Order: sequence, then structure tokens, then C-alpha cells
Amino acid sequence: MQICIFEDEKHSNFYPLSYTRPVYELVCGINTLREKIIRDISGVNVSLHCRKYLEETLKNQYPDVNMNIINDNSCLFVNGRVLASGYLAEIVSEDSEDCIYKSGDEIAAVKLSKENLTKIKNNFTETLNFESFPELPMKKVDVKLYNYLWEMITDNGSEIVKDAEALSKDNSAFTNTKDFEGVSFINAEKIFIKKNVTIKPGVVIDAANGAVYIDDNVFIYPNAVVEGPVYIGKDSKIKIGAAIYENVSIGSNCKIGGEVEDAVILPYSNKQHAGFIGHSYLGSWVNLGADTNCSDLKNNYSTIKVKLNGESIDTGSQFLGVIIGDHSKSAINTMFNTGTIIGISSNIFGAGFPEKHIPSFSWGGADGLTTYELNKSIQTAKIVFGRRNKEFTIEDEKLLETVFNLTKEERE
Repeated sequence: MQICIFEDEKHSNFYPLSYTRPVYELVCGINTLREKIIRDISGVNVSLHCRKYLEETLKNQYPDVNMNIINDNSCLFVNGRVLASGYLAEIVSEDSEDCIYKSGDEIAAVKLSKENLTKIKNNFTETLNFESFPELPMKKVDVKLYNYLWEMITDNGSEIVKDAEALSKDNSAFTNTKDFEGVSFINAEKIFIKKNVTIKPGVVIDAANGAVYIDDNVFIYPNAVVEGPVYIGKDSKIKIGAAIYENVSIGSNCKIGGEVEDAVILPYSNKQHAGFIGHSYLGSWVNLGADTNCSDLKNNYSTIKVKLNGESIDTGSQFLGVIIGDHSKSAINTMFNTGTIIGISSNIFGAGFPEKHIPSFSWGGADGLTTYELNKSIQTAKIVFGRRNKEFTIEDEKLLETVFNLTKEERE
């Protein structure tokens, strides 16, 4: 049996991060939702379904994976918003008829074979929903599907713990904590350090409240404090005196300083300097200027509302900082209010708090916003990629151009 991880119409609930990636490429814990699904259903052929404009980008990332193609006689379609928890493996092992697996009122998975599979595999649409599949028997399953990014921020700490347990079964992959002089380790059995990691004297790593997983080639400067659950990705740097509190995931090739808690930071993003980021989700290629701060709690302790897709949404949470799309940047001393959402490739600067909804390709701050021209945005991205010895490809350029066009109405 093949599995196909698919997108549905709720991908827009995860804007701006899902403008540049399918929802299943978002991280919660150590791994992406896609990686968790594949780990849950090991040993089967995997294909990915995505919006058409994301196809070439995904093909470059995963050249050996089929995109929007089914080449087997049976397939389990898994919603890319699913948080895999062991149940998917049970579904695959069941010898059952074709059916739709529902969690609440939503599709968690669909099992198809023979004629039913033929009906869909030659007619993929941009997103899949109930209308995309034949009429089939339905089964209720207890599977969690994410509806918004802030739900993933809330679950991040517990998912770090689960992912660390799944990834730490091979003890030979890790360095002994005794190999690091002058470093304080608390609850060392829950601290997992991979190869070629440098941890300077004066660092404190505390896993009393959850695992700390440090990936290959990480460099932690002196006097930093890391309090788990925390994940630090490959080739990342934690700067002198950084305070990394609980429930933080840092992607590969990041540079992180100052104070961070309850946050997900995707690869190739920088928050090098003093300042606070909490209960936040940052995309890739984000750069925060020195002393950038966000509020993540209102003074009256009420739940936080955000503006998303033109609607005001009550998140139901007392805590939410800032959500920042890929390639966006802040200047020094930038301040963000609770529940601020910043789109793709925006440049924010100036005194005061900018608006809580900042469209993609915006330039400015509290005193007003203008359009950050596409050609200038692309030129900056090329320079930033070059600084990390990466090529900004034609596909990368087309992706930014597509997102620029998709978000024109926001700027108007």
C-alpha cells in the first residue's frame, strides 16, 4: 500500500507560513507533520499532494518522492494536518474495505483501492475534501488535526519530548555528556547530544522538565542556559548568555541569542541579539534586529485575537506572540504586539507598535506601510542565500513571485 499525504482547503488557516510550504512541512516538536506521519507508517511508499505552485519547490527538496501522483493499486490518503499518534499504523494494518476515517467532522484519512482509487488518482485537484472522494463507509477515529498555527505552538513542548524519545533509541548516535568540561547538565539521561557538537564552559543545560535534543554540529557559546523541552537543529549557534526557555524548537542553521520561550523557529533564521520572542512561530530566512521584542500576554490577561484571512479570530489563548512568514525582517528596537501576524518578505522598522496584521511584501511600520517591490525582495533573498552558501534558484524566485501575486489584495 502507498500513502499519500494531502492538503485540504484549510491550508489557508496556516498563512503566512503555508504560502511557501504545504501544512505538513510545518514543524511541531523536532519533526514536521510529514515526518511524524511517515515514522508512524514505516515501510510503505510515500507520495505527496500539494498545491500546483508548490510542486517544483517540493520536487527540489525531495527528488525521489512522487508529487501529485499515485502509482500503486491501493493508497491511504492522510490529511497533512494530522498529528500522527500511532493510530495511522493500525489503519494500514487493518484488512478492511475502502472507507473514510473521520475525526470529528473532518477527514483524517481515506483508504482507497481498485476502482475507487482510479477515480481520484487521474484527477488530482489543488486541495482534497469530501467531494474529492467517492461515497464510502465512514469510521470515527481519535486523531488530532491542527486548525491553526497557535495550536502547534501550544503542543510544541510535548511533541519535542515524544520526538526525542522516538529519535533516541540508538544510543551510538549520541555523545556522552561527560565529554564536555565546565558544562552543567541537569537530568543528563534526558539530554541527547549528537556528533561534533561544541558546548563551551559555563553553559547550563537543564532537562528536569523535558528532553533537550541537540543535533549535529551545534555550537553553544559560554554562559548560555537551555531549559527543556528544547530542540536545537543542525549547524545552529546559540550565542553568549542566551536564555532558551522551555518548549522551543530551533531549526538548522539558525543563530539565536537573547531570550526565547515557547517558540518554533524554522531553518536559516536569525535572532542573534538581545530581545524577547515568546509563544511565536518564525518561518525560514527571518532576521530579527537587535532588541526586537514581542508581547505574548495582554495586560488584562484576556484571550488574544488575530486577524487572519480578513477575519478577526479569537485564539482562545492567553498567550500568543508573533507569527512571521519566510524572508521577513525587523530593524533594531522593533516592538510587536500580542497576536501580530507578519506576511512573507516584509521589512518592518520604526518607532511604536506596527499593525497586528502586516501583509506580505510590506515595507514600513507604525507610521504606515508601502509595498516592498518584488524585484528588490528577490535581490535581497539572493544576497541572504549567498551568505549561507546556498543558491537562490529559479524555482525560489517563481515561488516568491507567485506569493507576491497571491497577496496583492492584502496590500490593497
